[in-house]
Amino acid sequence: MTVQDHTRLRPWRAIERRNCRQIHVGSVPVGGDAPISVQSMTNTLTSDADATIAQVRQLAEAGADIVRVSCPDEASTAAMPAIVKASPVPIVADIHFHYKRGIEAAKSGAACLRINPGNIGSPTRVREVVEAARDHGCSMRIGVNAGSLEPHLLERYGEPCPEAMVQSALDHAKILQDHDFHEFKISVKASDVFLAVAAYQQLAEAIDCPLHVGITEAGPSRTGSIKSAIGMGSLLWAGIGDTIRVSLAADPVEEVKAGFDILKSLGLRHRGVNIIACPSCARQGFNVIATVAELEERLAHISTPMSLSIIGCVVNGPGEALMTDVGFTGGGKGAGMVYLAGRADHKMDNTRMVDHIVELVEARAAEIEGPQPAPLQAAE
Repeated sequence: MTVQDHTRLRPWRAIERRNCRQIHVGSVPVGGDAPISVQSMTNTLTSDADATIAQVRQLAEAGADIVRVSCPDEASTAAMPAIVKASPVPIVADIHFHYKRGIEAAKSGAACLRINPGNIGSPTRVREVVEAARDHGCSMRIGVNAGSLEPHLLERYGEPCPEAMVQSALDHAKILQDHDFHEFKISVKASDVFLAVAAYQQLAEAIDCPLHVGITEAGPSRTGSIKSAIGMGSLLWAGIGDTIRVSLAADPVEEVKAGFDILKSLGLRHRGVNIIACPSCARQGFNVIATVAELEERLAHISTPMSLSIIGCVVNGPGEALMTDVGFTGGGKGAGMVYLAGRADHKMDNTRMVDHIVELVEARAAEIEGPQPAPLQAAE
C-alpha cells in the first residue's frame, strides 16, 4: 500500500504562492518556499508558567508550529524563560503597548514579538525594542486590526476600510525599515471577511514581507471555522498567506485542527488522516455517521498524512476508494469491502470494521514513520 499523492497527478490543483522574502520565528521559517505554518495562542495566564506550558504542549501535540502567549505585565514576561525552555515550538510574545515588555520578552527567549512599533511611544523606545529584538535573534509581527486602527487613519478614511488597514501596516513597517530591521511579518485582520480579504489582497501587492493570515474574532468553533475557511481559504487559494491562525472562541486546540483542515483541503499541508465520507442515505449498508465519528476520534493521534474513505454503499464507494489509501464500502448483508491503495482487497464484517480500519491505518503509519504516540487519555 502506498500513500497517494493526487495533487502531483493533478497539476490544475496546484496553488502558486505569492513570492516574498523569508524570515524566521525561532527554528520555523516563514515565507519564501517554507511550508505554511499553523499558529494558535494560549488562553492561560502567562504568569502561571505551569498552566501555560501544559497548554503549549497540547497545542504542539495537535500540530501547532508556533504558539503565541500574551504578555500584558511584568509577571508574564518573568514567566517567559521557563515557558520558552519547556516549549517544543517557538514562542511569540504578544506585547500590548508597553515597550519594556517587548525588551523583557526578547531577552527571555521569545522567538517573535507581536508589537506595533508606532504604538509604543517615542523613537527612543522603538529603537530600544528593535535593538533588543536584533540582539536576541527575535523577529516581529506587525498586527493591524480593524477594531483598533489609529485615530488619525479613522479620521482620514471615515471608517475601517482596506486602505486604512494597509496604510497602518505600511506606516508601522516603515518604522522598522528605517531602523534597518527587516525580520518582520504583517497581519491585517478583521472580523468582517470581505474587509480582511480585501486588505490582505492590497497588502500583498504593496510589500514583500511574509503575511500572517487570519479572520480575527471569528466566533465559536463551528461558525468561526466556516467563516475562517471562507476568508482564509480565498486568500490561500490566491497564494496569499505564509502563516495562519484560526481565531475561535473555543479550546485553542480546535484552532490548530481547523487550520490544518483548511490547509489540507487546499493541498497546502498534509497532516493526519483525511476522512472522506458520504452523508449517508437509505442505501447505506452500515451507520456511516456513527462510524465516521468513532474513527475520527480513534485516529486523531495519527499525524502521518493518509486518506481514508468511508462510503455507505457501492454507488460511489468503489470510485472514492480508488483515490484513497484505505477505504471501506458498504455492500449489504452485514459486510463491506476493504480497499488498500485503491484496490479491492478483502471483505470485513461491519461489526469488526472500525477496529480493523484503525489497525490498518496505525500499521501503515508505523511503516512510514515509526510507531505513533498513543491517544491522550481524557482527564478524569
